Amino acid sequence: MPRILSLIVLFSLGLINTAHAQFGFSHEIGVIAGPVAFQSDYGVRHDFDTNSGNTGIGIGLVHYLNFSYRADCNCYTPENFFNDHFKLRTELSYTKTKLNHFGEWVTPEKLATSIPAQQLKAMHGSTAVTNIGMQLEYFPLSIRDFTSSTGSFAPFISLGAQYSFFKPEVETSFGDGRLTQPNIFPKYWEPSEGKSHGFSNERGSTLSIVSSVGTRYKLTPLSDLMIDLRFQYFNSNWVDGLNPNPDVYTENKANDWLVWLNFGYIYYLN
Repeated sequence: MPRILSLIVLFSLGLINTAHAQFGFSHEIGVIAGPVAFQSDYGVRHDFDTNSGNTGIGIGLVHYLNFSYRADCNCYTPENFFNDHFKLRTELSYTKTKLNHFGEWVTPEKLATSIPAQQLKAMHGSTAVTNIGMQLEYFPLSIRDFTSSTGSFAPFISLGAQYSFFKPEVETSFGDGRLTQPNIFPKYWEPSEGKSHGFSNERGSTLSIVSSVGTRYKLTPLSDLMIDLRFQYFNSNWVDGLNPNPDVYTENKANDWLVWLNFGYIYYLN
C-alpha cells in the first residue's frame, strides 16, 4: 500500500509540473478538518441516535490548480468560462469513526429480555479510511472577482472520485468477548459475499464518489477560509467491517457512505 500511494503521489506531482510548464497555472495548498457522520450497517437507517452517535473526525491536505492566474508571470490567464469558474482539487485525507448499534432493536426494554438484542448491542467497532483523489470544483461566481476582493464569498459545488483504503475493527463485549458463537448476533454469523461471516476485520480498498457544496471566504489577498459539506459513497459494503448477507437480509441495500463537514484554510502560492 505505501508503494502504491508513493507512485500515485509521484504521478500527480509530475502531472502538475507538466501542466504548470505548459500552461502556467498557479497553485494553492491547504488543510481541512471537521466532524464525520458515518452511515453503515451499525444502527438503524434514518435514526437520530445512529446519525449522531456514529461520528468521528477527519483531516486532510488539499492542493488546487487555479486556472485563472499564472504564477510564472503574475498575471491572469486569457479569460474564458472554464478559467474563471473551475478549479481542480487534489486531496489526501484520513477519517476515523467509532461505530455502535443504536435504534429500535436495542432499546432498554429489548435489552432486558432478549439475548439477540444484547448480542447486537455488544457489537461495536471503528473504521479508519485514507483517501487520495481529485474533485473538479465549479464556482458560479467569477473567480477573478473573488480573488481581487478581500471579505468576499465564493460558493462552489464539486464532483470527483477517490481511491479509499479502509481498516475496520469489529469487536464484541458479549460473553467472553471473542468473535465466536454464541457471542455474535446471528445476522452477522452467516457467510456473506465470499467471506465466512457477515463481519470482517480485513483491510481493503475501494473506489468512492465524492460530491461537495461549500463556500470560500477571502481572508487576505493570499489566503481563504473554506467550509464545505461532503457526501462520499464507497463502492463497497465492507468499509465498516459489517455486511450481512444481502441475499438473506434484503434490507441491506446500500454500501457504506459518510457525510463530512470540512473547515479549511487555503494559501495561494505565488
